Parts: sequence; structure tokens; C-alpha cells
Amino acid sequence: MMEGLVKEAGSFRGGNVGVYAGKELIHAGTPAKYVPDLIQQLFTWLKQSKFHPLVKSCIFHYEFEFIHPFSDGNGRTGRLWQSLILQKWKDVFAWIPVETLVHENQEEYYKALQSADKAGDSAKFVEFMLVMICDALKEVNETRNSKDVVTNVVTNVVTNEDKVLSLLKQDGAMSANMLAASMGITQRQAQRILAKLKKDGRIIRHGANKKGYWEVTVTHI
Repeated sequence: MMEGLVKEAGSFRGGNVGVYAGKELIHAGTPAKYVPDLIQQLFTWLKQSKFHPLVKSCIFHYEFEFIHPFSDGNGRTGRLWQSLILQKWKDVFAWIPVETLVHENQEEYYKALQSADKAGDSAKFVEFMLVMICDALKEVNETRNSKDVVTNVVTNVVTNEDKVLSLLKQDGAMSANMLAASMGITQRQAQRILAKLKKDGRIIRHGANKKGYWEVTVTHI
């Protein structure tokens, strides 16, 4: 994930590191000589733990950040691991990645990490992450009539993208709010779909938010 960005990409760090907010030290990583053993212990715990996957994924996330095994990219790697743990349990988390949750609540995320560090216990961080995950699942559930939310979300991801493309092909001036109302999804979900389609090069934005429009470049891949 950090190839080409840092010299030690793909390897545990050889020196000590810290997380700073300006000049203030927020967190000092575990001394480098202890990193390999602690990471091995963490993955052994992950394999053997009997905690519920939701709780286990949050604890792993926190402990990974506490160890801070790499010279850079620890945050994104830790969040990726939590997403992978959750996806192994329920496929719905492929649609609700932890990275997205943290991006939308970044300041609170770092505060939760700091609170857990000061308390010497991951409980505050676990509680914070569980609340975020719960809110995200409620949002998905509100847009689905079926009781099986997981099946519906996974089945409809591609379908919803195609629906957005079809609607934009008819009227490129449609906003995320208009798309959400037409499709029966939330505005935030519509925004995520638009962002993904734009990133994939399937749509292009022309002009400002109010007077601009979307151009559909590719309807199918």
C-alpha cells in the first residue's frame, strides 16, 4: 500500500515513530525492536479470540494502531484490516468500508484513539467504532424493505450503479438528492455511487454544482 511512498514499504519500521498534530505528540509507537513479536501476538489473538466479530475487529484496529508497525500508512492499513475482518463475517461490509466511516468522522476518530490511549484500554475506541458501524447499518436498512439487509445490499450494488447511469443519461442535471428520491436510497448513498462512477471514469462532471451536469461516458464495463 505504501510502495513508492516510503523506503520501508512492505517491512516493519526500523526506527521509532510518533503521531503528531502539528508539534504535539499524540501517540508514540511501540519501540521498533518489539514490533515483530507484538504483531505476531496480535494475529494469534485474532485467530483464537472468541469475541463477536464486530468487537474483535475494533479491538484489532486499535491494537494495530497502538503498535504502529510501519514507518507510514498505519492508519489506512489498520482500517483495511478491520474491513477485511468484518467482510469475512458479513459481505455487507464490502459496501460499508471502515475507511468511509472514518473519513466522515475523522476528528472524532482521532479523539477516540487518544481517549483509549490515555485510559490504557481500547473500550472507548471500540464503543466509538461500534456506534459508527451501527449508524451506517441503520442507513442501509432504512432503504431496504427486506429483512435480509446483507443479501439486498450486495445484490443491488451494481444494479444501483446502472440505475444512476440510466437516469443521468436521460437527465445529466440530476443531483444526488434527485437521484436518491428516484431510486429510493439515501442522499449519502447516491453521493457514494456518483463518486465511485466518477472515479471509475464512467461519468464526468461539467460545471459547478448548481448549474453543472453529468456526462455518461461508459454505461457498462
